[in-house]
Amino acid sequence: MHVLVTGAAGMIGAKLARHLVADGRIGAREIARLTLHDVVDPPVPAGAGLPVETIAADIGDPATATRLVADRPDVIVHLAAIVSGEAEADFEKGYRINLDGGRALFEAVRAHGEGYRPRVVFASSVAVFGAPLPEPVPEDHALTPLTSYGTQKAICELLLADYTRRGILDGVGIRLPTICVRPGRPNKAASGFFSSIVREPLVGEEAVLPVSDDVRHWHASPRAAVGFLLHAAALDGAAIGPHRTLDMPGVAVTVGEQIEALRRVAGDAAVARIRREPDPAIARIIAGWPRAFAPTRALALGFRAEDSFDEIIRVHVEDELGGRIAG
Repeated sequence: MHVLVTGAAGMIGAKLARHLVADGRIGAREIARLTLHDVVDPPVPAGAGLPVETIAADIGDPATATRLVADRPDVIVHLAAIVSGEAEADFEKGYRINLDGGRALFEAVRAHGEGYRPRVVFASSVAVFGAPLPEPVPEDHALTPLTSYGTQKAICELLLADYTRRGILDGVGIRLPTICVRPGRPNKAASGFFSSIVREPLVGEEAVLPVSDDVRHWHASPRAAVGFLLHAAALDGAAIGPHRTLDMPGVAVTVGEQIEALRRVAGDAAVARIRREPDPAIARIIAGWPRAFAPTRALALGFRAEDSFDEIIRVHVEDELGGRIAG
């Protein structure tokens, strides 16, 4: 089969691409061809034993979507987006990329007709929910976003369900927890500090904490996120039913509990590298986000994540640091 990944230059997209090349299949189906898209040329995974095409183009341009589906990929994993903080700071760009880009992709699929109905995996977010919220958030809670980013993701969820209902595509949406610990350097996501306060101390660098220790949030590792996408791509659509987007499993912890997990894994010296510097703008955004979920449908369908934040840190140390922690 032919697999298309949009946003493949991003952290999760690049990890997914490496897995697809290494494994060569999704579920029981062999991958014959892989197309990787982003606004810049995505990296081609080393040792690729199958044809890999890269496309650098703006997903906000409708012509890009037409080009991406021209060869009728069987599976489309739609990750292309700008992050929460940037979407809030730049209203126009957020809607152009996160909403218009998604709809253009769905419309490009519809334009083919002739029985073309690919599996489309859409990466949504827990930001589609906003306070006040029950804890944990149940499966049937209404979409109540309090940010532009969350609104853009919520609209795409509704479009995904409707295009699936109409037989245009076979969509599965997954509401990703905050992915932690993200490797690399900080980005413009409002949630970026959740990773920074672990990532930087583990390599001997200082990290800034902009919120209080009692902030509670929902997390999963990059390794788990790739697993979610692969599982969603192979899932039987009939088992999902008409409600096409699922809350993914994760770990609910406070910032203080994150810090204590860091202490258990890396010691007091790592914790001492966290500097508290309150940022009211970030605190305001985070305060409206959900803190914990009851992802019963996803668990019943076989999605899995880590069981503790200690495990999330150890996954980062194993996958990104070669098992080494700074003294």
